[in-house]
Amino acid sequence: MVICPNCKEEIDNDSHYCDQCGQALLYCSSCGQVGTGRHCVYCGAMMREAMDVVNDTPIPSLNLTNAALGIKITGVNGAIIGRRQGPYCQIFEQNRYVSGIHAQLLYDVEKGWCIVDKNSSNGTRLNNNLLQPNSVTKLADGDMLSLANINLLVGIL
Repeated sequence: MVICPNCKEEIDNDSHYCDQCGQALLYCSSCGQVGTGRHCVYCGAMMREAMDVVNDTPIPSLNLTNAALGIKITGVNGAIIGRRQGPYCQIFEQNRYVSGIHAQLLYDVEKGWCIVDKNSSNGTRLNNNLLQPNSVTKLADGDMLSLANINLLVGIL
């Protein structure tokens, strides 16, 4: 577990984003410490974004799209999807049906890309089936993911 430098909450070691506040995490290229800024406060080495690799396995690309609304999201492991937090908040900030912290994208070496509803007010659906909050659900190429009233086509390459 690591401590988010933004909100000070404890999160999983392999996170790309804090699952509490949505802050992108940077890792020291030398000692592996989590931090902010260009240089590590522990050893002075350069900070870098988490690589798109889990246990030395390359992560396939995940795209969530809605052509009619002009939405194209490139999935990032651990990223929060919401109106107030996460790297995609600008897409959803004007949609009052999408929760502030609505869902989270996860990549699992065994399952592949997954979605977790973060106890959203208006629910997350996969192929029109309502997901249980905090339950990891596998995504497949061609699935229809619905965040409240927004439908997104799942593309996995």
